[in-house]
Amino acid sequence: MYRVKARHIFVGLMLLLFAACASIGSPDGGIYDEIPPKVVSANPADRSTGINVRKMQIRFNEYIKLENPNEKVIVSPPQIEPANIRADGKSVKITLYDTLQANTTYTIDFSDAIVDNNEGNPMGHYTYSFSTGEAIDTMEVSGAVLNAENLEPIKGILVGLYPLDSLFNDSIIRQKPFGRVSRTNGSGRFCIKGVKPGKYRAFALEDKDGDFLFSQKSERIAFMQDTFTTSCKWDIRMDTVWRDSTHFDSIRVTPYVHYYPDDLVLTAFLEAGQDQHLLKLERPEPDIIRMFFTAPADSLPIIKGINFDEKCLVADASLHNDTITYWITDTAFTHREDTIKYELTFLETDSLGNLSPHTELREDAPKVTWDKILKEKQKKIQEWQKLREKQLKKAKAPLSAEDNPYEKSHLEISAKPSGSLDPNQNVRYLAKQPIASVDTTRMHLYKKQDTLWIPEPFLFLPDRDIKSYTLYAEWEQKSQYRFMIDSAAVVGVMGDPCKAIKNEFSVKSEDEYGSLFVHVILPDTARIIVQLLNKSDKCVAEVPAGKDGRADFFFLKPTEYYLRCYVDMNWNGEWNTGHYDNGLQPERVFYFPKPITVKAKWDIEQDWSPLEIPLMWQKPKEITKQKPDKEKNIKQRNKEREILKQQERQKK
Repeated sequence: MYRVKARHIFVGLMLLLFAACASIGSPDGGIYDEIPPKVVSANPADRSTGINVRKMQIRFNEYIKLENPNEKVIVSPPQIEPANIRADGKSVKITLYDTLQANTTYTIDFSDAIVDNNEGNPMGHYTYSFSTGEAIDTMEVSGAVLNAENLEPIKGILVGLYPLDSLFNDSIIRQKPFGRVSRTNGSGRFCIKGVKPGKYRAFALEDKDGDFLFSQKSERIAFMQDTFTTSCKWDIRMDTVWRDSTHFDSIRVTPYVHYYPDDLVLTAFLEAGQDQHLLKLERPEPDIIRMFFTAPADSLPIIKGINFDEKCLVADASLHNDTITYWITDTAFTHREDTIKYELTFLETDSLGNLSPHTELREDAPKVTWDKILKEKQKKIQEWQKLREKQLKKAKAPLSAEDNPYEKSHLEISAKPSGSLDPNQNVRYLAKQPIASVDTTRMHLYKKQDTLWIPEPFLFLPDRDIKSYTLYAEWEQKSQYRFMIDSAAVVGVMGDPCKAIKNEFSVKSEDEYGSLFVHVILPDTARIIVQLLNKSDKCVAEVPAGKDGRADFFFLKPTEYYLRCYVDMNWNGEWNTGHYDNGLQPERVFYFPKPITVKAKWDIEQDWSPLEIPLMWQKPKEITKQKPDKEKNIKQRNKEREILKQQERQKK
């Protein structure tokens, strides 16, 4: 009995001791694994020759996983039937479904997709290769793909090579998939591996249908007209060995094989003349029909009314006719009929890729009917009348019936800019609907002199946009102006007159601005258009350079600007894209590689030689929207934990 009690007491004491120890702190789990995975074997072995099997297995020293394999892993030559590449425990298993090509080097480029399963330590860039012939090709070609219009790096676009042999022709990318292929990363960079020594031409393709051919107009393409020859030589790389995060230990010299070319730049573009289709048609209000097309057009659609006269339509089209708003000016009809019936004819791309007239019958009802609009209007009128009655009871100045904003429709007009003008600026007046008539005799411009307002001459002229006019005058710096528009001086196409408008604004002094004079040194060009950009990469001013390459920008607000220019080969004042079948490259675009700070009262002279800096390094990082991929690094969790422990000891 005594022994049993003693044993129970001993067990109880041990449990209490264990609980006390457990309450002090839990073990930290040991040292973190910071060693990346390593390949221990492969079947067939890496860089094997004479291979005729389509299943491969790569074994590692630990459990691994593939991150974003569809985006990062690429097989070359490209596979029409996508390969099955998956992680399986400590292995990567590969199954190719396409028939193997004879005497061909195959590469499976994993990029940095392989990481260990527990800590996510990256293995680094890894490529597995084998050959169906007696030799394996080891040459590499690298470079970058940029958007031709704004030099933005393009991520995820395919880049491929065609050898210059007896089978090469100028339409090869429409007929035969790439021989070797890669895909660009977040910096637009690519590296094509397993290349046979020889002469090549490079192409880039935004392959939307997965056939590795330029088969759709909606696919961006880039092509090099110059050829290149692959080569290599031994080189050295200087690597810094760091003692810790702030001190380096030594410089390590690492020999390696440097493959050329390594600086190819392809500028990708979308061809003009995209497939034309009616994307959407809507009727948000009874007097509006709005059409959206997938591509620009040279002409407007043709509308033939069935239950109305199409002559009552007024077209308000965008610059390239891809968005069109039709105003139905027959208000008697829209009040009488909800549904509008008509025959619509527009150009549409057929199955052969040709533009041909397409006609369809349409019946469109508005989202909001006149009945609902009138009910809402009547409700607002009643609310205004109640407010008027309250003010009468309180003996305040009564609201005049003419002040009721809901009794009669008026044409709304806004002025931009308002408040103050740059000395070289004019005022634009934009209406809510197309303008039918303007009576300038009922408009008045005054300049303030002392306390008097003196009449000034002006011009009030229509813009390309049928809803806007611009006020022009000889503006005097540091002066105040008043522009008055009498009621009904401007009338919209719906018959709505404007209310009386009074705008007051001042013209700033030139002392508040700076000037920039750019000299572009670019020989053998047709014409250069120089653009001034803001921090969003948007053009805020544009000037054609003179014969001497000089472009002058005046009255610039003090801030940072960026510069872009393009070679206007056809002298039309617009940047033009390329055309593959015609061998036409897009017009060349260049960026000045750093911002320019403009200060008030300063004149800046800037020489610019666009050809001195490689195209891929020109666009400043501050305005580049496509950012590089985040680089994978081994997590220094052991060091981080040791630092935390040291900090805790110091606190104690």
